[in-house]
Amino acid sequence: MISIPTTRTLGGALAAALVLGLGAGGALAQNAPKEHASTPGAAYEPSLNTLAQIGVELPGRKPGDPVMTPAEYNRANTIYFERCAGCHGVLRKGATGKPLTPDITRELGYEHLKDFITYGSPAGMPNWGTSGELTDEEVDMMARYPLLDPAAPPEWGMPEMRASWKVIVPPEKRPTKKMNDIDIDNLFSVTLRDAGQVALIDGGTYEIKAVIDTGYAVHISRLSASGRYLFTIGRDAKVTMIDLWMDPPATVAEVKIGTEARSVETSKMKSWEDKYAIAGAYWPPQWVIMDGETLEPLKIKSTRGMIYDEQTYHPEPRVASIVASHFRPEFVANVKETGKTLMIDYTDLKNLRITEIETERFLHDGGFNSTGRYFLVAANARGKVAVIDTKEDKLVALVETGGQTPHPGRGANFVHPVYGPVWATSHLGDESVTLIGTDPEGHPDNAWKVVQTLYGLGGGSLFVKTHPKSHHLYVDAPLNPDPEVSGSVAAFRIEDMTQEEPEYTVLPIAEWAGIAEGQPRVVQGEFNREGTEIWFSVWNASDKESAIVVVDDKTLTLKKVIKDPRLITPTGKFNVYNTRHDVY
Repeated sequence: MISIPTTRTLGGALAAALVLGLGAGGALAQNAPKEHASTPGAAYEPSLNTLAQIGVELPGRKPGDPVMTPAEYNRANTIYFERCAGCHGVLRKGATGKPLTPDITRELGYEHLKDFITYGSPAGMPNWGTSGELTDEEVDMMARYPLLDPAAPPEWGMPEMRASWKVIVPPEKRPTKKMNDIDIDNLFSVTLRDAGQVALIDGGTYEIKAVIDTGYAVHISRLSASGRYLFTIGRDAKVTMIDLWMDPPATVAEVKIGTEARSVETSKMKSWEDKYAIAGAYWPPQWVIMDGETLEPLKIKSTRGMIYDEQTYHPEPRVASIVASHFRPEFVANVKETGKTLMIDYTDLKNLRITEIETERFLHDGGFNSTGRYFLVAANARGKVAVIDTKEDKLVALVETGGQTPHPGRGANFVHPVYGPVWATSHLGDESVTLIGTDPEGHPDNAWKVVQTLYGLGGGSLFVKTHPKSHHLYVDAPLNPDPEVSGSVAAFRIEDMTQEEPEYTVLPIAEWAGIAEGQPRVVQGEFNREGTEIWFSVWNASDKESAIVVVDDKTLTLKKVIKDPRLITPTGKFNVYNTRHDVY
């Protein structure tokens, strides 16, 4: 292990759960906050403090129930939906995280739950107490909370969706040509998680061109096929459509498709460019196809149904990652709990055709291989990666990754010096990085097999990253409890992967950022268009300084530190060109 500038021993392999994937959706009760108007659209307007302000009714008391005041229950609901629901489910039936229904939690008991919340576990539960994320009083409250029945969140259908829909600038009033001097192809959309915003940063000048209000904790930014429109989706299920041709870029439409969500995508096939957008919700469990110019909701489909292998009913099959096929006019939507990948034909919404592929349960994130034909998605709680052929619409393989809870983001494609084209994923629960062969024609003996396992800094990794022009594979570990690990990145040189256990270079990103206070975590590398530099978010508490660190890919040295008071809790970053063309 080689480090810059000095050799350091990095300890700690304890993983933490997927905090970036935990959302702010949840149970909205009967009364809107006083600050909001009484119209349906205003009542459903997403807000960072809506859940804390709206009272949620306590379930009916049963013998043996712990004592919780309505105020405590409301606060616990807020914490749960912001921090826990993404892994454990809105109805607490589990997925990436374990189920937390009362029949299980009461068997475990209060003291067990309190210790578990305080100290976490190597399997992926974060140490909420010892990390300082929750106070002793909050830990006590959250240990009592799952002993009660789950709150019943509301449904969200077309009336609610249309009430939240706003066209701020109609298509006919938008520019007919680009009105700014921004190099859009090298623009970065940066999630400002706790601020409920994205920052648009010029990849050449490092200048913030705009800061735009969005939903809370934006999970992803996606581009229209033309590259003109940027779509974001917050974990409060608010979809925002931003016109990058405007000066400055600004929101032109928005809609709220539920109360918790993760995924948005646009139609990419020739002659269907910019025609439709699709978004998938965690709650209610459903997806919606929208007009690609206005976000008008057109078609809503529920995902409630039977688990593929058990053939039993599941009330909360959440929609995880969605991508647009490059080979057919279809969206590829992954349904987490039922273990199904849906190939949604968008050519005729009246006579909708869906090919349902049985893949594996607990589908999460994924990305295409280098050809764009095969989509690889992590069934993370099952330790597998499913491979879908989007040209033939069928399951090709289920690959055991050998690691604990694969979490690839979109994964990373590169040409291995021995095994040819591969796709990489890291893991939440351990330090392993798995390389899977992806070239069935040129390297058939390696196709859809684990060809090599690398070992990084430790558990708690969320993203791997490379670029066709890069010689490195970067692996973060932001959820590792060791501050030195969570503030660093491992950089593997691809040419060195001929070795059985190649060394890596430790990049002390948080140290380079020069942030004096807090425990900043380094997350999600993203390349510029040219592939010459990689950007990392240095994610600190919302009341403390954060930054973005730019690293020269060739020399692995610091190139730039971007600091600005507006960079509040930066996390995900999406280069316009790379995101639009699925370069990762």
